[in-house]
Amino acid sequence: MTRDWKAWHDAYDEPGSSLAQRLHAVQTQIRKALDDSPPGPLRAISVCAGQGRDLLEVLADHPRRDDVHARLVELDPRNTAAAQQIAHDAGLRGIEVVTGDASLTDHYADLAPADLVLLCGVFGNIVDEDIERTIDFATRVTKTGGTVFWTRGRHEPDRFPLVVQWFEERGFERLWLSEPDVSYGVGAHRFTADPQPFEGGVQLFDFVGSDVLRQTASS
Repeated sequence: MTRDWKAWHDAYDEPGSSLAQRLHAVQTQIRKALDDSPPGPLRAISVCAGQGRDLLEVLADHPRRDDVHARLVELDPRNTAAAQQIAHDAGLRGIEVVTGDASLTDHYADLAPADLVLLCGVFGNIVDEDIERTIDFATRVTKTGGTVFWTRGRHEPDRFPLVVQWFEERGFERLWLSEPDVSYGVGAHRFTADPQPFEGGVQLFDFVGSDVLRQTASS
């Protein structure tokens, strides 16, 4: 892919940008889930974690920070280096940052089922079949009562309503959705069913990129 995924994160620091607003929305939902979690250890996984700012910046000042064991998986080594630095600077001891292909299920085996599952920045970069496969995967790595946080931009073709439907067909209860008139899309769903058996050795998706998907849709 030609996109510079480290430079892509710069927009998080631009006040009022769509990415800054999306980050705030995701962090708000993560903070609420942590506030509402029962006492004791918590496990979290982040798929295509980027620099991990959505989770790490919340944990930095949250009372449950030391309860969380999290694994962040991201392919770009510049982004994983940034995530490691954020975790180090915040003194977060329970954070693992893995440089690798986040689509491979083996990365998550020993943390499943988790209390928090982050699928942010994924669905806008993969085809519909892979979105649905990844949502199926969420039923295997989310504990009963755990929360999935996900994003999908509202650009055409708008798959946000379909993603909501796929989650809710699989036992995920809607907690919060961003308003339909914003360009970004954020969802938080609580898993109400029993986790399905974990499947190792599976590749969930091919990260083709949003630019390629848009070109394909318009052609």
